Amino acid sequence: MLRSLFSGISGLRAHQTMMDVTGNNIANVNTTGFKSSQIVFEDTLSQMIKSASAPRDEFGGTNPSQVGLGVRVAAVTTTFNQGSAQNTGSTTDLMISGDGFFVVRDEDQMLYSRAGAFSFDADGRLCNPNGMVVQGWPGISGAIDTNVAPGDVTLPIGILLPPVVTSQMAISGNLPADTTSTTPVTQSITTFDQQGNEVIVTATWERASLVTTPTLQWNVTFSDSFGAATAGPTPVTFNADGTMATPTPPGAFLSYTTNAGNTIDIDINSITDYAGSATVAAVSQNGSAMGSLSGFTIGQDGVITGTFSNGLKDTLGQIALAVFNNPRGLEKVGETMFTNTVNSGLPLLGQPNSAGRGSLISGSIEMSNVDLGQEFTNLIIAQRGFQANSKIISTSDELLQELVNMKR
Repeated sequence: MLRSLFSGISGLRAHQTMMDVTGNNIANVNTTGFKSSQIVFEDTLSQMIKSASAPRDEFGGTNPSQVGLGVRVAAVTTTFNQGSAQNTGSTTDLMISGDGFFVVRDEDQMLYSRAGAFSFDADGRLCNPNGMVVQGWPGISGAIDTNVAPGDVTLPIGILLPPVVTSQMAISGNLPADTTSTTPVTQSITTFDQQGNEVIVTATWERASLVTTPTLQWNVTFSDSFGAATAGPTPVTFNADGTMATPTPPGAFLSYTTNAGNTIDIDINSITDYAGSATVAAVSQNGSAMGSLSGFTIGQDGVITGTFSNGLKDTLGQIALAVFNNPRGLEKVGETMFTNTVNSGLPLLGQPNSAGRGSLISGSIEMSNVDLGQEFTNLIIAQRGFQANSKIISTSDELLQELVNMKR
């Protein structure tokens, strides 16, 4: 039989595989996180007709003469080029900008994916559409330990932030040095006791003397909404240039114990005594009431930050990403998932935006990286290659027919 027949058959098989690969790419043109494949051909063994010979005496050397025996598929490789972003507006939809894979748990097996269409289930676990649970690290008292093995990313249902008792507050602004009024200057701020109850603390400033002297003095008295004044009047003096003279040194505090029982250190060192209007006001305090979870955000580093009803924020967890020494060595297992193989290397887990891992974009998903223009071109190449190889077979058949007809 003619060798060209078998070469043509191998060409048909190879180009049929090319058509299969191209068709699969086009079919997944809108698949979230899909990575296209490309085919690589190589020739098969060649039959030796005449071996090469070395030059000798007056004769020159000769080259080998070989006839190829066809083509075969050398590899079908995955292309990990970045896909385009599609904005969804959903906080739990995530896109990796750069290298890396999401890690998801399918029962006891860890799989890897670029598809970031996630949502929380009834148990508060972050899952993909097939119920596989995204892996990461929990936030414990606002801190994340990435040195431990990752687990299920969970948004605690009904999580509460306990109240924080106020232990410090600060007052700033100006007391008018040129005032002739005997009306006290007052300001109030909401603080919190051990149970998160609001305690309104009021500072009352009274001018000690209306006589202009190098040192001006005001007396301050503190009171709260649970009872009468418990501190003061306390003298506070200023230098001639309007800066604070006492309390000293800078950073020293006035101390006030509320009728609810909590002691508050009050920083007044930034108050001035310049001519003009009274602008003194309580500017900060470090306590808070109990808070319930009202929302969350996911940052570029994968950190899930909860927003609570008391206005505070707390770190609830962080999403993990995996990278591989040889991503092309990963095996596709369906559902836009990959599993590691002996040639991909083990997954290297870590935080997004670190050690070559990409950053996360919340509210977007990565679309397929299929290039339709290239795939349609590949369709033409595969079709013409298939036609050419079928022509080889038909022509070889005609030669054989001529050989059979010689007997007639």
